[in-house]
Amino acid sequence: MQNLNLYQNLFGVFAAIGPLSAELKNAIIENSSIATYSKGRILLSEGEKSDTIYFIISGAVRIYYLNSNGEETNTWFLFENELLISVYSFFTSNPSFEYMQAMEDCTLIVVKKERLDWLYKNFLEFNIIGRRLTELYYVRNEAQTNALRMLSAKERYQQLIVAQPKILQRVSLTHIASYLGISRETLSRIRKN
Repeated sequence: MQNLNLYQNLFGVFAAIGPLSAELKNAIIENSSIATYSKGRILLSEGEKSDTIYFIISGAVRIYYLNSNGEETNTWFLFENELLISVYSFFTSNPSFEYMQAMEDCTLIVVKKERLDWLYKNFLEFNIIGRRLTELYYVRNEAQTNALRMLSAKERYQQLIVAQPKILQRVSLTHIASYLGISRETLSRIRKN
């Protein structure tokens, strides 16, 4: 059996959403694994099919895609106690259009799609938790999309710092600029003012 201590934060996130029986906790442990990845490791590449969802125990991961010129655009930064998933590929079984890369050494809980489906089928309460987590993910995604469409570069930066204050210590300014849809130079000007 996996080290129970490594699952405590995951169970805390789930329990904040809905009831979590001892049987469900045991089933999650039995249907998942723990993996470690070194900084720089690619967890998913464009063109690969994603059949895995991760929970970040420690470390940081970025999700990005390459435009037609091969330039990176960062779309997500994820840290401890967050779920990591390539939504489109995971739910459609189509090839991914994005990459997942460890920005730091990471320890992750790993669940394959077939195991996740088994948990949903066998534990009604897990369906409620899964639905709520999906809702939270989509709300966050829409808020990010709306910020890119409706806020100025300075407002986007300020919003990011309020929402994720640790980001400046853990993510390069180049990646942050890409995430905000601005150049590194523009970000430097915003930070000086």
